[in-house]
Amino acid sequence: MKEYSDVSAGVYLRPMTYDDTDLIVAWRNSDAVRKNFIYQALFTRESHENWIRTMVETGKVVQMIICDSASDKPLGSVYIRDIDRHHNKAEYGIFIGEQDARGRGVGTAAAKLMLRYCFEEEKLHRVYLRAFAENVQAIRSYEKAGFLREGLLCDDVCIDGEYRDIVWMAALNPETK
Repeated sequence: MKEYSDVSAGVYLRPMTYDDTDLIVAWRNSDAVRKNFIYQALFTRESHENWIRTMVETGKVVQMIICDSASDKPLGSVYIRDIDRHHNKAEYGIFIGEQDARGRGVGTAAAKLMLRYCFEEEKLHRVYLRAFAENVQAIRSYEKAGFLREGLLCDDVCIDGEYRDIVWMAALNPETK
């Protein structure tokens, strides 16, 4: 894999390993991260290791750790899931686990890097995502990274008894248009 880094943002991506499990579980279970996921059940070490075995190691998922370039400190994670080789597309996801990394462009930089990876390494044509409509900060970040809004799915998911709207966004590989 090529190196995917953004010098101006001070971040790079590296493949996730089993050694990241405790950090991923802690981040993913924090209220600040979990509230922005459609799937909000708590993670365990066992469930994450199962995710690695059944999804990452089988090629259905590619998951990276976002790291600070100066310190190598892990800040969060980006991934693509439901990789569809027939239609050359996948769903994108991200979470910034470290509170001090939020709101300073880390997510936008990581999204741009992951899109580059998806288009250059995975040769995908389309990368799409779903976001809660009220998560305006994330939607702005996705737009800065190159995702375009494609639709609004009204009352698409029910979380804690409340129906919520989902914004559907995607980025297309300029080389395969």
